[in-house]
Amino acid sequence: MGVMAPEWYISSFVRSAAGIGATADVQEIEQAGEDLVERWSGPDRHFHDLRHLGAVLHRVDELAEETHSPDVVRLAAWYHGAVFDAASKAAYASRGGEQTSASAELAREELTGLGVPAESADRVANLVNGLLRHAPKLTDFDACVLNDADLAMLAAEPQRYKEYTASVRAEYEHIPLPDYLTARINIVSKLLARESLFCSPMGAAWEEPARQNLDAELHRLRKKQAALAAENN
Repeated sequence: MGVMAPEWYISSFVRSAAGIGATADVQEIEQAGEDLVERWSGPDRHFHDLRHLGAVLHRVDELAEETHSPDVVRLAAWYHGAVFDAASKAAYASRGGEQTSASAELAREELTGLGVPAESADRVANLVNGLLRHAPKLTDFDACVLNDADLAMLAAEPQRYKEYTASVRAEYEHIPLPDYLTARINIVSKLLARESLFCSPMGAAWEEPARQNLDAELHRLRKKQAALAAENN
């Protein structure tokens, strides 16, 4: 493997794949996990990287008791940003670099190839696709947990949250700052307009700190946007 990652990544992937019925030999499953680690370690990833994957997996573990099938959710976490491309200038304004549909198809194809039953592979793919809008059905506990684990960074300590926003900007440094500010303001405003960001019972505890972070970011973004406008007048 070209990227050195903590051993627990691969062993975690192997356990989850076996947990939903993979019949391939361990070496083949390990290779699939290593390939995913490579994907998550691409040079264009500054936030959607191996650290983010690890954080989402840890959050899924925290919320696992609220899921119907924790291994299905863990595998959806592995694949949710496996296909990533920040190159398009339009990408961030629409959905960011995570290519959700392509990631879902990759999950279905690879898991089926590892002998995972079609029903389980489809379930993983559907959970990945469900992250496109981060609006899961409240009755779908697995989707709620995946949603909350993926958005948990919004509730980070303020300094870590600032690091997160800087990393996101770095992924889209090719987008001119005025365009980026407009897109980011739109995204943050839509998040704040939601009745709730998190939908699992345990995830609900992250609501208030997440909104505080988003409010503070929105203030900073608008201030920077106003300063740029003043410079250009």
